[in-house]
Amino acid sequence: MRKQVTVLLIISALATETTFAQKLPTGNPKDFQIKTCLHSVSYAGFWRGQARLSIDEFLLKAKELGYDGVMLMAKRPHVSILDYDADARKALRRRIEGLGLELVCLAGYTDFTAGIDKAGIPNMEIQVSYVGRLAELARDLGTDMVRIFTGYERPGLPYDKQYAVVVEGLRLAGNQAARYGVTLAVQNHHDIASHHDTMFWLLSEVNHPNVKAAFDPWTPTLQNFTAQQMRAAVLKMKPFIVHMTAADYVRHPRYHYDSTLTNFMKQEDAIRAVPIGEGIVDYETYFKALKEIGYQGYITYEMCEVLDGGGSIENLDRTAKKFIAYMKDFERRNP
Repeated sequence: MRKQVTVLLIISALATETTFAQKLPTGNPKDFQIKTCLHSVSYAGFWRGQARLSIDEFLLKAKELGYDGVMLMAKRPHVSILDYDADARKALRRRIEGLGLELVCLAGYTDFTAGIDKAGIPNMEIQVSYVGRLAELARDLGTDMVRIFTGYERPGLPYDKQYAVVVEGLRLAGNQAARYGVTLAVQNHHDIASHHDTMFWLLSEVNHPNVKAAFDPWTPTLQNFTAQQMRAAVLKMKPFIVHMTAADYVRHPRYHYDSTLTNFMKQEDAIRAVPIGEGIVDYETYFKALKEIGYQGYITYEMCEVLDGGGSIENLDRTAKKFIAYMKDFERRNP
């Protein structure tokens, strides 16, 4: 009996690995297809004026707008590990599947360098444990992917010490995710390894089959990449990319008036969200590069910043619909 159970477990593990391998870029542009996903943070009520929907209302909205899948924010007010017991997980999974939606990914919120200046508190272990709980939640809800972050760089502490904590944290988190057949998609969002060269190095150093990349074009854009550099970044990250999130932005110039000089002093720009195709992110180049590498994942859209036109349901819906229209137009122009 034990041998039979062991064989079944091995078969199950191999099936999980095969499913994961199919998500990696194939290198064949013909394997690229447009599969749209809406991130629930878009209707979470976080930023100034943004409307808030419950999870069920959001799922109905994603279906109504015509999205193929959803990415669920794994924290309150949406799908927190504090609120979803076994029965609630089963009910949510039935609801998602009943609507004909794909649960593409859970959005985790990690910061592996948090508390690095307080050596007596096992903050990294706390982060890893949290990721393990998210992986379990993901499995129960029917997805094999959790999006996570690296860490914010704390001033006054050695960079290499912070980098090393992120490496160790990702390896340990990968071990936790593997227990549930889940892949961690590390987004280029936080300070550590935000540049693709550093992220490539980081993920290569972590060297864990369950730790890959959610590589977004927003960060390279704010790092002033040219179109050529954007394409090169996607091509380099090809061995790791399993997920991405799209959003578009404009720069709002900021100046400080110095009365002693009777002059305005230039400050860093503020960033505000606009519908895709109307901002500074070169999505034409980025999506063509994804097609070039044979990207297998979903194209996920989020409205996660103060948005042109405000945060009413009507404006959120209009903007979300524009994303689907943009992707259909891209597909038409790039068969």
